[in-house]
Amino acid sequence: MTDHLSSPLPVAVRLAEYTAADQSEILGAGADPFGVAEAGMTWLPKEDHFGIRLESRLVAHAGLLRLPLTIDGVDIPVVGMGGVAVAPDVRGRGLARRVVEAAIEHARTLGPSYGILFCRPPLVSLYERLGWHALDVDVRVEQPAGPVVMPLRTMWTPLHDGAQWPQGAVHLRSLPM
Repeated sequence: MTDHLSSPLPVAVRLAEYTAADQSEILGAGADPFGVAEAGMTWLPKEDHFGIRLESRLVAHAGLLRLPLTIDGVDIPVVGMGGVAVAPDVRGRGLARRVVEAAIEHARTLGPSYGILFCRPPLVSLYERLGWHALDVDVRVEQPAGPVVMPLRTMWTPLHDGAQWPQGAVHLRSLPM
């Protein structure tokens, strides 16, 4: 096998599809590959997918989905990012940055001014290094039994120059991504 450190970093590309088998190729077939099962949330599938392959193996992914959100009752569409994953054996090589940046570049073409994501606390610093900002307010999200406060950290990033997150109560009017 080629030494991945001596090879130039591959480019993230838009994927035609992203399946459960693709996710298993990156993270393995464990019951809770993202470590969020204890949150007890129901999640939406993403619509747009970006990935990185090393020697034909999918090793990184990020997905996007346009979502309806309100801040203080004002409708504000956002682009949600989720399913961000890098295979354990190739972490620390800049692949998360590359796949997230490719997804964000595409998100900028979709219209909304903001991207959002939900993450476990240990990942906040990673996303901050990638230009995301943690929200300091509770975010309500829809679930099958009704709205709940999202137990994971909510982060946002501007998708257009000058975009600043508005103040106020945040409600994702759909299942999270």
